[in-house]
Amino acid sequence: MVLIRENDFDEMSRCAADLIAAQLKRKPDSVLGLATGSSPLGVYRRLIELYEAGKVDFSRAYAVNLDEYCGLPATHPESYAYFMKENFFDHINIKPENTFIPNGNAADPVAECVRYDHLIGWLGGIDLQLLGIGFNGHVGFNEPSRHFIDETHRVKLTASTLEANGRFFPDGKPPAYAITVGMKTIMRAKTVVLIAGEEKFEIVKRAFTGAVTPEVPASILLDHPNAAVIYTGKETIE
Repeated sequence: MVLIRENDFDEMSRCAADLIAAQLKRKPDSVLGLATGSSPLGVYRRLIELYEAGKVDFSRAYAVNLDEYCGLPATHPESYAYFMKENFFDHINIKPENTFIPNGNAADPVAECVRYDHLIGWLGGIDLQLLGIGFNGHVGFNEPSRHFIDETHRVKLTASTLEANGRFFPDGKPPAYAITVGMKTIMRAKTVVLIAGEEKFEIVKRAFTGAVTPEVPASILLDHPNAAVIYTGKETIE
């Protein structure tokens, strides 16, 4: 794993976007694992700029998203399906049929989790996985726990995650449950790129200077053979 310190959010976003663009140039039909939230917005804006400049092509690419809230239809303005369309998919030339997001409104969440794992396997796995990190160290919605959960699963979100994500909901109350890709799938991605703004500096330092522990889920990336953590902060993490 490599740690890359950038000066600010824009430089961090540019660095991550350039890695994704390079991946698509090497393999135009890459399977991209994508994340939501505020951290990747700069990455998506940069990728849209590169697409509009003719420097990156998504026409043969696939996208699989990490997670989705339970109980929200894809048309809900706070769903991650809606987020991806509004902030990325509708602005590039990726085929809608090549974009995949867990169905948070599925009648049978367990069956949906199994289906999503099979889908990723059918695609051949993820070539490059983009991640953010929560203030509690979660990646996707893999929350701190006593053990890592390998497969896609339904998870009860922690109080800190609900508080952090409440700002995106008019009533301040996000759904209590979500479907998230598990740690095995993330670790099987050929390349992982995790981004973290200055406000996440302390959890980045904790995650990547200590031991691998499910109590800080992101720390598992210390064992990934090709992971990059791009962060901003007051000092260099060594």
